[in-house]
Amino acid sequence: MNLLDAVVIGAGHNGLTCAAYLGMAGHKVRVLERREIVGGAAITEEFHPGFRNSVAAYTVSLLQPKVIRDLELHRHGLKIVERLAQNFLPTEDGRYLLTGEGRTQGEIAKFSTDDAARFPDYSAEIQRVAAMLRDLVLEAPPNFVGGPVWRTPGELIKLMKLGNRMRRLDAQTRRALLDLFTKSAGDHLDSWFASDPIKALFAFDSIVGNFASPYTPGTAYVLLHHAFGEVNGKPGVWGHAIGGMGAVSDAMAQSAASHGVRIDTNAAVREIVVERGRACGVVLADGSAVRARTVIANVNPKFLFEKLVPREALPAWVADRMRGWKAGSGTFRMNVALSALPNFSALPSREVGDHHTSGIILGPTLSYMDRAYHDAATSGWSKLPIIEMLIPSTLDDSLAPKGAHVASLFCQHAAPKLPDGKSWDDHGEQVADLMIDTVEKFAPGFRASVVGRQVFSPLDLERVFGLPNGDIFHGALTLDQLFSARPMLGHADYRMPLPGLYLCGSGAHPGGGVTGAPGHNAARAVIRDLRGRSGGLFG
Repeated sequence: MNLLDAVVIGAGHNGLTCAAYLGMAGHKVRVLERREIVGGAAITEEFHPGFRNSVAAYTVSLLQPKVIRDLELHRHGLKIVERLAQNFLPTEDGRYLLTGEGRTQGEIAKFSTDDAARFPDYSAEIQRVAAMLRDLVLEAPPNFVGGPVWRTPGELIKLMKLGNRMRRLDAQTRRALLDLFTKSAGDHLDSWFASDPIKALFAFDSIVGNFASPYTPGTAYVLLHHAFGEVNGKPGVWGHAIGGMGAVSDAMAQSAASHGVRIDTNAAVREIVVERGRACGVVLADGSAVRARTVIANVNPKFLFEKLVPREALPAWVADRMRGWKAGSGTFRMNVALSALPNFSALPSREVGDHHTSGIILGPTLSYMDRAYHDAATSGWSKLPIIEMLIPSTLDDSLAPKGAHVASLFCQHAAPKLPDGKSWDDHGEQVADLMIDTVEKFAPGFRASVVGRQVFSPLDLERVFGLPNGDIFHGALTLDQLFSARPMLGHADYRMPLPGLYLCGSGAHPGGGVTGAPGHNAARAVIRDLRGRSGGLFG
């Protein structure tokens, strides 16, 4: 049998993206997935008889338009529909915000006319900074390596291009960029707005998947990270994949297969084979070996370097970096089967309303969110948790029986590790009850409508989906783990410290979310190394 050009460890969406690009470039590729289903965290499963949902990743916006086009995902069955409203935030006093195109400013004015007047400037500033950074998502960052700069002219050119981009920004946007990279979301939003619900609405994006208070320095960047996206050509819009997030992964797998990529499920990798100082294949759990010219890992960096690569094959400083790698998002994830729509006290309706199609945020103030974090950091979980609820069956009737619905509950905060030696195996159902009770406070009758549920504690998220300490980003989006430092200085170009080994998952630039960007960028690096030039799709 001819030697493979690449073996990809993990059929998550980035692994599938990378494999598809390599297949399009004419390379012989095999993908190995330890589970019985492709998609990693972007999957759709029946979790209760007759009820299907996106059981982990649950909404679409960050998926790169270029990846959608290049892989022809729509031709392979992907359809993304927009929410009828973007976000719904009910308050504890019975009022609400319902945001979306053409309605956000008017909704803010219900709470503060001054905040409503400031909103267009705030939105424009966020979009200017996001637009500048959006251009960097599909590029490897400047890769800071040792030695004189003349030895790495390509990296010097990248730095010059980045400098030119920065220079073209006006002074106000440069200041905003600095603030958004260094400040807390709370401090940033306090400088813009006075009303609690408005600040809470925007602050949620700063702590989603992030075990932090909105007043933790650096959370403003996480807010910005979630502003990169678009749906159907509309920046900042969120939507749903018909059939759930598994439809994204299935379309990617079909695209890859159409270009000759072989995808094996139930094929867990035990270790990476190293010969003569180079990665040259893998050994599976059953003892069989797969050899290839390159090995591409779509797993989190800690697992890659602490479990798969022989320790003696790596420089000692890699182990030091991984010991200090921060991972743990504080996420508690649930899927619920419902006999009826939630009926919110702030906006009663037993029929599908625009607010039912939106991201429903239960976390009415910054102080509420701050308490939730500190509570969890002390005792293990928030007694008054923050929840984002999505009800995708309001836009996709294939997910539930007629008249019934499914909902995703993305809950914060749950400590990645419980204090005093406690285990999530003993407390998951207790916390799940708390999450149901929290929704009940805003939508009386919700508890009675729950006919089935699926629970993922941070420990479950690690076991099932390979998310370290439940971290949906494969590692915190902090300054020391971003851009040229992701996953480590000198290796931000997807080429790892072991020759022949590449990283294509969320632990690489630009980070987490269902983007396809790390897979796209890693494929470019592999193709250049295999052929000595870039592939046609990358320019």
